[in-house]
Amino acid sequence: MLAYGRGDAHAFEALYTRHRGTLYRFLLRHCRERASADELFQETWSRVIVARERYRPEAKFTTWLLQIAHNLAIDLLRRHRPHAGAEETELVFRQLDAPEAERPDRVLSEFEQRRRLQLALEDLPDEQRTAFVLRMENGLGLEEIAEVTGAGQETVKSRLRYAFAKIRARFAE
Repeated sequence: MLAYGRGDAHAFEALYTRHRGTLYRFLLRHCRERASADELFQETWSRVIVARERYRPEAKFTTWLLQIAHNLAIDLLRRHRPHAGAEETELVFRQLDAPEAERPDRVLSEFEQRRRLQLALEDLPDEQRTAFVLRMENGLGLEEIAEVTGAGQETVKSRLRYAFAKIRARFAE
């Protein structure tokens, strides 16, 4: 990033090639909609380009990049926070109350296990899901997750503990 800040266009290509998959997966998990992830992906790289001369290596580039993406995703969620109506809420409760044998998310194929994990992640509060994804998919430690999310390390630790407990409970059902 420092080389790119000094005008080396090939350095940007290397950054983009190295980090695009990590960034896009993070955004897909965070946004749940491909169109929103695409939009935020482009906006994140636009912010990187604009900040190239101001960048200071106070953290790993990945941490800095994911922090930008996280902040953009939070802003998007605030603008488009869904509100479930009474009918939708009742439908969800009826599905949750269905006998286990009738619930399609109980099939134990590998595909269904991944789908169950995806559903479990969607049920997590945003902060817990973000911490979980940063830890499990991006391999970030507590300190790095704290930097990305702007939360304290103890808060991150709690979010991870609750996220893991909820996911374990979901799979134990």
